[in-house]
Amino acid sequence: MESFRELRPVPFETKWRSPANIAFVKYWGKKGHQLPANPSLSLTLKECVTETEVSFTPNQKLSVELILVDEVKPLFAQKIKTYLESLTADLPWMANVGVRIKTTNTFPHGAGIASSASGLSAFALCLTDYLQSMKPHGSPSLFEKHASYLARLASGSACRSIYGGFTTWGECDLLGSSDLYANPLSVHTEFSHMMDSVIVVNAKEKSVSSREGHGRLQNHFFAEARYAQARSNFKDTVAALQSGDLQTVGSILEAEAFSLHAMMMTSPGPYTLLKPNSLTVMEMVRVFREETKLPLYFTLDAGPNVHLIYPENYKNKIQTFIENELKSFAVTIIHDQAGEGPQKC
Repeated sequence: MESFRELRPVPFETKWRSPANIAFVKYWGKKGHQLPANPSLSLTLKECVTETEVSFTPNQKLSVELILVDEVKPLFAQKIKTYLESLTADLPWMANVGVRIKTTNTFPHGAGIASSASGLSAFALCLTDYLQSMKPHGSPSLFEKHASYLARLASGSACRSIYGGFTTWGECDLLGSSDLYANPLSVHTEFSHMMDSVIVVNAKEKSVSSREGHGRLQNHFFAEARYAQARSNFKDTVAALQSGDLQTVGSILEAEAFSLHAMMMTSPGPYTLLKPNSLTVMEMVRVFREETKLPLYFTLDAGPNVHLIYPENYKNKIQTFIENELKSFAVTIIHDQAGEGPQKC
């Protein structure tokens, strides 16, 4: 960020499309300034995306206007303004920029399908594009690293959406790992074409935001044990992804989902984001897997909606089950899959 310190605002417009991601090993708990208490690992999606157009103009003061699906959103605009204000120590000229944002999602906002990850990664990509337009700075990989760094400061999980496929974030034994930005992870060909069918059991905005949930973990009695569990699950998941061990990945996937929601239900100010249909869907998936021996596994993000993970070569049989047996428990179903990452529009 230091190399962009002495710039001066200029007019610029850009547009990026960035995807959500689903965490296999969860990021839940912070340290320092927007740093993860444990490493996490996710799969970047293809269809669940945010498309964001941003115009930057020189201005007497920092101002932000945000339009979500043709509706002005002052609260969201204030969040972006607060974020940009936090960058002025490194980018002092940002205090004299007017920002206008037009954004849309292909999936329900705030319902626990990582809309903050897709939305804030899309904005971070636009911001990085703006910086690079004023001062071109190195290779495409360096652009991605800068974008991941900026996305992380806005929303931790957003830093993983900068890359396609599987992505890790957090210091660990992997070469080049960092708490400051995410990195792509090479995996076995077994995992090249994974599917994610999202069973949206409730499309309403969740009652407790992820930001607030992270805050409640600070004084959680089980916090340190959870971080240790996550570090162990992370190590085992990386090994299984690289060796092609789908059963191990699936078992950890489900255990991580339960652990995440158990931390919510036992936190100071306990709460639950699960709905009755969330539990019904998960139980039906377990029964289906036991009866058919097909590799269908579930997980949840910080919300009630169930992500069903399975290899593409079982797509027909598993999606037939989903449409025939699970549809009545869903508001809608989004059939998604592994994606290649963000795109400039």
